[in-house]
Amino acid sequence: MSQGAGGSGSLLLLAGLLSALGPSPTSSIHVYTQREVHGTVGSHVTLSCSFWSSEWISEDISITWHFQAEGSRDSISIFHYAKGQPYIDDVGTFKERMEWVGNPHRKDGSIIIHNLDYTDNGTFTCDVKNPP
Repeated sequence: MSQGAGGSGSLLLLAGLLSALGPSPTSSIHVYTQREVHGTVGSHVTLSCSFWSSEWISEDISITWHFQAEGSRDSISIFHYAKGQPYIDDVGTFKERMEWVGNPHRKDGSIIIHNLDYTDNGTFTCDVKNPP
């Protein structure tokens, strides 16, 4: 990774997308994220996740963010929203650095990651489920 002017390293965070399909093609959810997100070590980035559903937004909607570190084959869950409550992982590399800024009723599942580090390079995936 190259160093930018002034000694700040830049990060490339890849935000992936995952569509959660329901039991029939008419009840699918379309999830939209940015293809690439760039940030600087020590700064913060918003990982946007918006979605569209042909169905009304259920009280049982769930949103999960996963992270796969650059060069790793494993993906870990770093955030979960369910039953109207955000659940931020209280262990791991994102502990105390993540902020929920989404609003499922506005079809938004976005999060902010604060105090970026080189180890945050990787792929972030937003998964939305809207059960009937």
